[in-house]
Amino acid sequence: MIRLLIAFSVFIALHSVPAIPALRGRLIEKMGRRAYLIAYSVVSTLVLGWLFYEALQTDYIELWEPAPWQAWITFLLAPVGLFLVIAGLISPNPFSVTLRRQTEKIGAVVRLTRHPVLWGFFVWAIGHIAPNGDLRSLLLFGGFALFSLGGVAIQEGRSRKRFGARWNTVSEGTSCVFRNPFNLRWDALARLAFALTALTAALLLEGGHLAALGVDPMAMATG
Repeated sequence: MIRLLIAFSVFIALHSVPAIPALRGRLIEKMGRRAYLIAYSVVSTLVLGWLFYEALQTDYIELWEPAPWQAWITFLLAPVGLFLVIAGLISPNPFSVTLRRQTEKIGAVVRLTRHPVLWGFFVWAIGHIAPNGDLRSLLLFGGFALFSLGGVAIQEGRSRKRFGARWNTVSEGTSCVFRNPFNLRWDALARLAFALTALTAALLLEGGHLAALGVDPMAMATG
């Protein structure tokens, strides 16, 4: 359990870097934007893998008995969360986490919510709690969810402070939480994110999730 908590602390520290403009700016200045993005992506993937490894090595303590219907919560929420994360990372966003250059241009998914990456991570995490039913999963995915909510509050406060008197003008037509997706016009990046989400979900359901984490979602859903 201690190693799991250490891995999660490193995960939080690493993912706090993009939320600190001064630190992120210095790293980009020294490494170059392309090198920074590649290095950050590689290190993030490795740390996430380490975190899941430590979770799987932690003793299993059941809190409730898993049932097949609970897996369908994951099937519903995880793709939504994944779409928000992918779309948020590749779309221009002046308010929150993105891999794009800082700009006041607003991508379509940002019209849905100013914090698509963080809300996506939250939805994905919540969707994984019910079907697992053990302490380590509750700590892991519950921790992800709380981290995301904290990130939303921090990013919202920083963007409001940065824009100051211009806030109402710049943020017009956006929401901190969610707007009606059926009233939005989706752009090419949102459509690309949808395609990547569908592809990723298909790969995971066709054995990718089992190969990576030793758990078959389809087997859980069918009992």
